[in-house]
Amino acid sequence: MRVEYINPFVEAAFNVLKEVLDENVKRGELYLKSTSQPVLGVAAIVGLAGDVEGRVLFDMRMDTAIAIASVMNSEKLEKLDDLGKATINELANMITAQAVTKLHDLGFKFDLTPPSIITGENMEVTDQGVEALIVPIELPQGKIEINVAVRERT
Repeated sequence: MRVEYINPFVEAAFNVLKEVLDENVKRGELYLKSTSQPVLGVAAIVGLAGDVEGRVLFDMRMDTAIAIASVMNSEKLEKLDDLGKATINELANMITAQAVTKLHDLGFKFDLTPPSIITGENMEVTDQGVEALIVPIELPQGKIEINVAVRERT
């Protein structure tokens, strides 16, 4: 996996999260996950196709998603209702749009799917033959893992 694909997502996540939450954002240590990974509880997934194929997953615990959605909506949400899910979806849209703009500027050409939100316990994402690079981001609201599994199309 080329670092050129990863850095735009990390930079975009930092920029967007810092802006929408008005908080300090701190990156944890990068690490690889195998082809099958448990989801933390709430994940926004964006598919990529073109010069590269794969997906980006914005993964977090339920309480983190509720806290982020509450800040972004300037109101305390008690659960991840439709408004909360739409807010996490929009957060993924904002990060992905900024990252894709950077990637297009670097000459990469690909399309992406609109984000989909998945929630629940004991879920797993499986990417056949592709390891995922995980970039943990620490926020006052909790941790988000940017989970990138992409490869060049052959």
